[in-house]
Amino acid sequence: MRLESKLKISRLSKYAILLYAAFSLYYMVTYCFSPCHSYQGVNKMNRKDEIIQRMESLQLTPPKKKTFVSSNIDENIILWPGSSESTTSHSVSIESIKSKIFSGSLGLDNVIPYYFKASRAPKPEDITLATLVTRNRFRVLSRLASNYKGPISAAIHVMDDTERTATIKELKNMYRSNPDMQKYVDIHLIIDKYDRQFNMWRNTAKLYTRSEYLMMLDVDFHLCTNFRKSIWGNPRIADMLRSGKTALVIPAFEYANQKDGNDWRTFPTMKTGVLKQVNSGKLTVFHANWTSGHGATDYEQWYGTDEIYPVTQYEFSYEPYVIYKKEGTPWCDERFIGYGANKAACLFEIFISGVDYYVLPKDFLIHQSHSYANHDRTRERTWNRVLYDNFRTEVCLRYSRKYVTEDRWYTDVAKNMKQICTDIPKWKYLSGLSKEQREADKLAEAAEAARLEQERKLNETVIVDMNEVNSTSIEHLLKSDISVDQSIDNEEEDEENEDEEDEENKDESEEDEEDVEGDEENVEDEDEDALAEDEEDSLAEDEGEEVVSRDELPEEIDSQETDSPVSNGNDLHDSVRKLSSSRIYSEETTTTK
Repeated sequence: MRLESKLKISRLSKYAILLYAAFSLYYMVTYCFSPCHSYQGVNKMNRKDEIIQRMESLQLTPPKKKTFVSSNIDENIILWPGSSESTTSHSVSIESIKSKIFSGSLGLDNVIPYYFKASRAPKPEDITLATLVTRNRFRVLSRLASNYKGPISAAIHVMDDTERTATIKELKNMYRSNPDMQKYVDIHLIIDKYDRQFNMWRNTAKLYTRSEYLMMLDVDFHLCTNFRKSIWGNPRIADMLRSGKTALVIPAFEYANQKDGNDWRTFPTMKTGVLKQVNSGKLTVFHANWTSGHGATDYEQWYGTDEIYPVTQYEFSYEPYVIYKKEGTPWCDERFIGYGANKAACLFEIFISGVDYYVLPKDFLIHQSHSYANHDRTRERTWNRVLYDNFRTEVCLRYSRKYVTEDRWYTDVAKNMKQICTDIPKWKYLSGLSKEQREADKLAEAAEAARLEQERKLNETVIVDMNEVNSTSIEHLLKSDISVDQSIDNEEEDEENEDEEDEENKDESEEDEEDVEGDEENVEDEDEDALAEDEEDSLAEDEGEEVVSRDELPEEIDSQETDSPVSNGNDLHDSVRKLSSSRIYSEETTTTK
């Protein structure tokens, strides 16, 4: 029984298999040869094409093709797709790309971008501070983040030695302890044994900047003003920056006494405060003893203006702190290792590329004092000085050939290059200019030189005329001063004469007063004598007697009538009236004086 049941099961299984095979064959035949799967009876279409056709007929778009990356693909590999005619792709390692990007540096550096990434993504039209930091400046970076409250791209160098782990741990603690660091700062690590590759570090900070504009800034500088408000609040300045042909300079200062620059909280925040401290000698131009570094900013003009102005006296050692556009501007040459000319080389090539420098009139930076290390500075500067001389010639020839090839030699973009590169022997010939162009340039340059010489002579003539006018005016002023002095002397003499006359008149008046007082006394005596004589005369007339004594008459009467032996009463009264009138006149004269 068991054997029979097993046979039955095996037979049923065979029948089922045969039935399934027959059904599958039938379905395959009907599917492949069905007319609904052919297009006009000629072209055949697969299932995918059929679905796409139906969706297009319904005006629908097919879903995007999803690409699935296998988990076994190396994250350090970048897949480059083929062209439109090729379906194959190839891979390039990130290390190979980095070696090309940083090919000018001392070696293949271990660059880790976005080791820490800011939680707030910057707006495209924002200005990122691109700076480089070493271990002894971690606290300064943290303070900068809290002060700026804007995007910062910081390239941090970590020496690949026994202190590497401790340095990274200190960086983590600093980053996590400051919310502003977490919010605004992107940290890019550069771990190697090569110290002071400043331009390579600058390129790293610029490369991973996430906004369209950046400011090349040393971390030791304190931002005293809100320069973003000054830029974006002024449509003209904003458009200049957007053009990509303008770099904005922010003047830099430092304290004459290094102790005054230790506390950033005491720094001025307004231009008026800067002017006050500059006038007192407390604040000076940054590196004032090295005019070539910042002299082209023209601080004297900055002190007295409220308008943006261009840098007109550029020189190749000029190294201000600038804001410029990321795209389309040159990178820093990484062959400059150590101190000396590294930043000047960056700014030189930016200037030669056709970017003009303009100075912001109300914004400024102040350096926070710190000690400078003197190790290897002399050797590095000696090497970089030689390198920079060759670099300038190289850049001038490279850009001049570029402008000739692109037919931009006679455009504004070549203006700065023509201004700086003229001291290179056979410069235009080496640039690839044709003989006709060089001769035309000579004629144009001669005409321009003649025009400038004519303007110079005209200015000299104007200056001479002004000097003559000034000398004539001075002579007139001197003459007028002399005449004024003479008139003053005459007035003083007249005043002295008047004073003497007043004294004399005063003395005379005093004498007159004394005479008048004497006359008054004489008149009173004469009046009494006259009355007495009148009484005697009246008595004598009555008695027929005539008594007149000459000695009893007044002196005036005696002097007036010396020839008359006697005087009658009428003459006496006339004399008395004259004396009275003279007394009144004397009093009036005294009162008037």
